Amino acid sequence: MNKTLVVIRLIFLVVCVVTSWLLCYTIREWDQYRGRAMLVGLLLGVLMILVDMLLKGFSLRGFTAITFGLAIGALMAWLVSSSPLLDQGDPAIIYLVRMVLFLVCTYLATVLALRGRDEFNLVIPYVRFVPHDVDVPLIVVDTSVLIDGRIARVFETQFLSAALIIPTFVLTELQNIADSPDPVKQARGRRGLDVLNDLRKLKHVDIRIHQSEVPRRQDIEAKLVFLAQSMRAKLLTTDRNLAKMAQFHGVPWLNLHALENALRPEIVIGESIELDLVKLGKEEGQAVGYLPDSTLVVVNHGRPYIGKRVTAEIIGVLPTAGGKMIFANLLGEIEAG
Repeated sequence: MNKTLVVIRLIFLVVCVVTSWLLCYTIREWDQYRGRAMLVGLLLGVLMILVDMLLKGFSLRGFTAITFGLAIGALMAWLVSSSPLLDQGDPAIIYLVRMVLFLVCTYLATVLALRGRDEFNLVIPYVRFVPHDVDVPLIVVDTSVLIDGRIARVFETQFLSAALIIPTFVLTELQNIADSPDPVKQARGRRGLDVLNDLRKLKHVDIRIHQSEVPRRQDIEAKLVFLAQSMRAKLLTTDRNLAKMAQFHGVPWLNLHALENALRPEIVIGESIELDLVKLGKEEGQAVGYLPDSTLVVVNHGRPYIGKRVTAEIIGVLPTAGGKMIFANLLGEIEAG
């Protein structure tokens, strides 16, 4: 528990006891009940601290939504009870009707405000990170991006400048994946958590945790699109289906795969490249290597130099479903691997 919070609670208990003692001191009739009053003050202080502990995790967004709901409900009850419908009749019945109206209206308005607290930004606009007079662009991060891992390296280069919005339901989903009994899912989830910690270590990256829950896992994609749309933010994802949904709703989206493809150097026939040959090719005398972007290169007459770094001249480029395949002729050995 936070030490500062413990100190504040202790001070609050002392203030409750002292206030009870001063109350008996100022009212002479109560002077003989000072001990009882101090005990009552202590119990009230403990009760308030227990209420505080029960409300742990209750966000400012929820408190604001409740306040707004109570105000709207009370206003609705007052408008109905002040209408000509209740001008005449038994005063006792009218009083009872007004009481029921107040209870029903405040309850319904509060529940509706809590259910729609993600849309709620009237009382405290900045809770939803709506960019009022803020120049920093916002990016809502999907779980798939954290699991992918490349986002940390991209932001480490400082090519992108934006505030990353990470909803709490994304963190929950990531934690559930990391706790999965399936070793593969567990490894992916832990990698996502490691990437999140790597992002936190980057001082120039602005990470904002958005307090938002999703009752059903099936609603996560829709909620991500809604958050990005309501915040006027972009959606960062590697999920093509989620990207299509965002595009349908007019939400700009960023895809790390598209960025990777855009950063691949243009391959020109006749250009010389350097690479390490790592394995045998399919045809006689061929060897295979890879460029830094994982593009496969088949080098003719390169089989004797497997495990070494060579220079080759590009003679052809073949588009494939996974990218490009390059064919090259060996020019000469540069250095041993």
